[in-house]
Amino acid sequence: MTTDPDDLELTDAERDALHDMQLGLEYVYRAYGSLLEFHHQLGHAMDRMSDAEEHLREAGHDEWADELRDDHLPSGAISDQWTFELVEEFSTEFLEQVDAFETDVRDELADGVDHVTERRQKRHLRERSDDVDD
Repeated sequence: MTTDPDDLELTDAERDALHDMQLGLEYVYRAYGSLLEFHHQLGHAMDRMSDAEEHLREAGHDEWADELRDDHLPSGAISDQWTFELVEEFSTEFLEQVDAFETDVRDELADGVDHVTERRQKRHLRERSDDVDD
């Protein structure tokens, strides 16, 4: 696999498309990280609410404790889905598919080379620096 982006026969539009897809995919991964953070934060919140149920019972407030246990703790975060289900669905139904698509396009257009624009920029900046040093 070549790593010099100038060895690739890419049009400007192909290079731009690869760059936009790479950046888009990076944002998809960032969104996935945010979803994982949401999942963990809500899990911690539910643990604390479960603790509150126990304390409500200790304080003699069984009705409130029962409502918390029966109506709020078992409910899903969104449309009766728990956050782990959202994470799983996002990962398998979107993330894996868009990642594979980006890989297929990059393999076809750029011989699998990723970060084509950044590699090119790196080389140009280093060449410019070398020219000044000479």
